[in-house]
Amino acid sequence: MWLRDKSDVADVPQNIPQSRDDYSPGYLALEAGGELERRERALWERMERCDLCPRMCGVNRMAGRTGVCSSGLTFKVASSGPHYGEERPLVGRGGSGTIFFSDCNLLCLFCQNWQIAHRGDGRVTSHAELANMMLALQRRGCHNINLVTPAHLLPHIVTALRLAIAQGLNIPLLHNSSGYERLEIIQLLDGVVDIYLPDFKFQDPKLAIRFSRGAPDFARHSAAAIKEMHRQTGTLKLVNGIAYRGLLIRHLVLPENLAGTDVFVRWVVSELGSDTHVNIMAQYSPQHEARNNPPLDRRPTQAEHEQAMRWARDAGLRNFH
Repeated sequence: MWLRDKSDVADVPQNIPQSRDDYSPGYLALEAGGELERRERALWERMERCDLCPRMCGVNRMAGRTGVCSSGLTFKVASSGPHYGEERPLVGRGGSGTIFFSDCNLLCLFCQNWQIAHRGDGRVTSHAELANMMLALQRRGCHNINLVTPAHLLPHIVTALRLAIAQGLNIPLLHNSSGYERLEIIQLLDGVVDIYLPDFKFQDPKLAIRFSRGAPDFARHSAAAIKEMHRQTGTLKLVNGIAYRGLLIRHLVLPENLAGTDVFVRWVVSELGSDTHVNIMAQYSPQHEARNNPPLDRRPTQAEHEQAMRWARDAGLRNFH
């Protein structure tokens, strides 16, 4: 179950904000001190021999070359707007200010958003337009800026973020990712991101190879990145039921325990602690190429989902949904 009251949240700092308006995102301090500009330059330098994600394609995206993610120098946005289908601590009354980026660096064959991630549906967007999207979401009362599948586009995002800061952006930044991240890149986001929302999909390298376009190192990279996310932001912190900082992990239950849920929940408790917030998701359905890859060609049964929840309880997790 989700924690609802700030008095129940572990490791909350003494200066607990009483409302969204009382919280100052870390990116504002970084920008004021010139550090955010340095991080921006460091991220853009990675584009010349791209190593923004564990694929380490090494292509010169500054020259328009593309790697596994199909993104070169430009970027595309599929949609933006208040989203009410995310986890309750992210949505509140105003919604999560979600920006869906096109393309992906992981490319799971069962992707629930395959039209965006695989086919690349979306519109080429400028940094100024992206900044305006962020500001429009803030004006509409969204509780955060929710960047969906951002790993391959972080240089663009930080450039747009700085433009938005100059025009008054001041709500939490949420990094919503596949979990296939490089530790070194996540370290560059320290203080930039307020809320991390990574997936942790697979524990078995053989399954990651089969189902995520040859990513045998998924679990290793995801574990290291998520531990760094937790170090930066800690356990999810709430005010009046709304998250303003911290880590929330998503884990999609797959048929026949292909996601290794039993192993995953034990890892969370061992490495991050029993108070870690986890969404054990039951909404898997066969999408994209999954219909031709049994047992991914069916939904998990109710019994399989109930077993996943028992594993979470038995492992000692306290904040799962």
